[in-house]
Amino acid sequence: MTILQLKYVIAIDEECSMRKAADRLYVSQPGLSSAVRDLERELGIQIFQRVHNGVVTTSAGASFIAYARSAVEQFERVEEKYLGKGNDKPSFSVSMQHYTVAVNAFIETVKEYDLDEYQFSINETQTSEVIEDVKTMKSEVGVIALSDFNKNTFKKIFADASLEFNEIFSRNTYAYLSKRHPLADREEISLEELQDYPCMVFDQGSNTSFYYREEALATYDYKKVISTNERATSMELMLGLNGYAVGAAMLGDSINSSEIIAIKLKEEETLTFGYIVRKGGELSEMAQTFIEKLQQYK
Repeated sequence: MTILQLKYVIAIDEECSMRKAADRLYVSQPGLSSAVRDLERELGIQIFQRVHNGVVTTSAGASFIAYARSAVEQFERVEEKYLGKGNDKPSFSVSMQHYTVAVNAFIETVKEYDLDEYQFSINETQTSEVIEDVKTMKSEVGVIALSDFNKNTFKKIFADASLEFNEIFSRNTYAYLSKRHPLADREEISLEELQDYPCMVFDQGSNTSFYYREEALATYDYKKVISTNERATSMELMLGLNGYAVGAAMLGDSINSSEIIAIKLKEEETLTFGYIVRKGGELSEMAQTFIEKLQQYK
């Protein structure tokens, strides 16, 4: 198995055609087909199924290609860093769940360096992707919150992935509501009182397990649930539908946060906010600065 073969199958998967992939890669179609057959024999799986108008990636092939992409990305990063094949711009990448404090820490980090050129990346995504990004070194740091319910489960997941979780602070649970919500005048509120309003939760993709929910009280039987994958959308829905979300009162200066209030929940579950890094890994200066900025919210 070679990096070139991995690049071949990635291109075929994206083009859904041997001919188009061959044209894109500047190789002959017979040579490309032969390389793929050799790889399939070596792996003992069928990566592509030939159809009348191209190729279709098999389920086994899709699983393999997911690993292939990660391997090729890491290989290209090594080339850029040590063989000078990329630019020399300072780079830093972080992945996170949907928390404004992490975005603010990223902003403060970028401002502190005030560089003429850089290549920074911030990925606000699903819980499993945060873990995978740090595991595969796509990101140096992952920002994540653990609940009482999933804390022990994730400790095992982190250990298996050679990651370590560093706690910054813990918070009790709150309900986020519009200032115009009918129940916005309460000093404390219960989920039962909110049951006739839609609860906003962040979509975790194929990981539907309660353990991957980034909100507290994940196992509560909510009557109405709306899943979103973007923080601003969630807030717009809360404003427009009198919806609510369960969190740790860390709205900060996010979009529309001035229209949202946090009310203490009667149901209690602690959220522990922190970051994950690769165990034993050496962090860049920018990553260390980002973590320092995060810790200021303690």
